[in-house]
Amino acid sequence: MPTEEPEGYFASPENGEGPGVLVLHAWWGLNDTIKSICDQLATEGFVALAPDLYHGKVADTIPGAESLCNALNNDPAQAKADISSSVSFLKEHSSGDGLAVIGFSLGAMYALELATEAPDDISSVVLFYGSGEGDFTKAKASFLGHFAENDTYESKKYVDGLEQSIRDAGRPVTFYHYPGVGHWFFEPDRADAYDPEGAGLAWERTLDFLKTGELTTTEVK
Repeated sequence: MPTEEPEGYFASPENGEGPGVLVLHAWWGLNDTIKSICDQLATEGFVALAPDLYHGKVADTIPGAESLCNALNNDPAQAKADISSSVSFLKEHSSGDGLAVIGFSLGAMYALELATEAPDDISSVVLFYGSGEGDFTKAKASFLGHFAENDTYESKKYVDGLEQSIRDAGRPVTFYHYPGVGHWFFEPDRADAYDPEGAGLAWERTLDFLKTGELTTTEVK
């Protein structure tokens, strides 16, 4: 029986075919920025799905986002179920041997978790200023990360430790550190943080990674 389309935002190329990309939103929720990213992926030939982990709720302030995030953390089984059903749906509606997953901030934690808990489903992981933990020896994916130099939420020491743990597990990994920017530098609706130059470069690198499956060894520190 086909998997029912999960609550979220789905975008596909005009021909309806392409590799699958799961997009996991930041703690703001499934807002217009995340939907726009799915649309951009579709124009590049990908089938993209962003599950709505907040089920219709969206925040535009930090206190509001913290409240939604705390509620999500209090019910981790629901978030896992939402992501699992999204993976099943996307596998049925995309081509290729595995899915890519892009996680923004909060979503990065779930992206890392997915790579270790469903290794046969995930071939590529892209992190935007978010981290997490896991036994990466179980993963089969390649990892690309975009991190901010001035980030009050993610310390470079912790991010470096994550990168090393992925490398020690034998997985391909490249983390970029963008100078002079802070958390959310990729999101245009965060006027206090958005950096067009850094965002453009991160998107270019992301698309190249998704299309080729290859990582560069050059790092920007």
